[in-house]
Amino acid sequence: MPFFHITLFRFKLTFAGLYLLTLPVMAATPLDKQDVAARADVQQFIGEMVKKHDFDADKLNALFKQVELRQKIVDAITRPAEGKPWHQYRPIFVTKTRINEGAAFWNENRETLERAEKKYGVPPEIIVAIIGVETRYGRHKGGYRVMDSLSTLAFEYPKRSKFFRSELEQYLLLAREENIEPLTIKGSYAGAMGKPQFISSSYRNYAVDFDGDGKRDLWNNTADAIGSVANYFKRHKWQPGGPVVVPAVVGSNHIQVLVKKGYKPHSTITELRKRGATAKSKLDPNAMGALIELKTLAGREHWIALDNFYVITRYNHSPLYAMAVYQLGQAIISKRAAESAKINSGKSINSTS
Repeated sequence: MPFFHITLFRFKLTFAGLYLLTLPVMAATPLDKQDVAARADVQQFIGEMVKKHDFDADKLNALFKQVELRQKIVDAITRPAEGKPWHQYRPIFVTKTRINEGAAFWNENRETLERAEKKYGVPPEIIVAIIGVETRYGRHKGGYRVMDSLSTLAFEYPKRSKFFRSELEQYLLLAREENIEPLTIKGSYAGAMGKPQFISSSYRNYAVDFDGDGKRDLWNNTADAIGSVANYFKRHKWQPGGPVVVPAVVGSNHIQVLVKKGYKPHSTITELRKRGATAKSKLDPNAMGALIELKTLAGREHWIALDNFYVITRYNHSPLYAMAVYQLGQAIISKRAAESAKINSGKSINSTS
C-alpha cells in the first residue's frame, strides 16, 4: 500500500513525437492511520458477527476502533521461511541450542509427555520438536496483537482474506468462550497463539485442559500445550508406532514425476520402488508413501514420506517444516541418549572406584 502521492504517467505517441501527460492521484490512507471500524468491509463483518453469533454491535465497533492494521504483517506473510531451500531452512530450526533446550524441556516434562503418549499415541520427540520449532519451548510466542494480525490479513491480504476472516471470526468466539480480552493476546504475524502456536480454529477444536485445572491455557500452561499438540496429531490420524520418513535411493531419470505428485502418500512402497525410488530402511511393502526431494548444498537428497509425515504437514503445510520437526526430534533423542550414557558411565566409574 503506497504511503505517498503518486503521479500517474500516460504516454501519447503522435506524429510530432512522444508527449508526457500527468495526472495526480491521491494516495490511500496508510494502514496504521485508518479508522478500522469505519471501513465498509469491517462493518459488513461486524454485521455478520451480530447476526450469526449474537455479538453486541456497539462493543465490536469499540473494539475495532482500537485495532491497528499493519503493513509489516502483510510484508511478513509474503516472505515465509518455507520459501527457502532446505539447506537454508534446516539451520533455522535444527540447531545445537534448540536440541539442548529440547532435551532439557523433555526432562522437565517427562511425566506429562509420557502421559500424552499413552493417551494420544504421539511420541514425546514429535511433541517436543513441534513446540521447539514453533516457540523455542514457549519462550517466543510472538509480539503482534492477534486482533491486529487477523484484522490486517482479513481485510488487507486479498490472497487469503477468506481464510483470515474466518480465523478472525473464530478468534472472537474463542475470546468470548475463554473470557479473554481480545486486545491483550499476542501471537505471530499470522495470528498463531501460545506455546504450540495454534490458530484460532485449532485452539477451539483441539486445545485440551490436560492438567485438569478447569481451563485450556496454551499461553502459560505447558501441560495444556503438550496435551493439545498430542490431541491435534491424534485427531489428524497419527499412527502410533508408525514410521515418519526414511531416506531413499533413486535410480531413475523419471523420479520427478513422483516428486511432483506431492508429499501426501499416493503409492505403495512396492510401487515407488518399481518406479525408481527405494527406501533405505525396511518398510511394509503395502504402506503408502510419497517421494520428496530436498535441495542441499551438495545437490539433492530424497526421502520417502509416510502417513505420519503427512500428519505433521497438517500442522504446517510444508514438507520442509515436517522434515525440520522430524530431524529436530531425532536429534533430541540422540542428545538425551548421550546424556544418559554419560550419567551411567559416571555411575559405573564410581561403583568400581
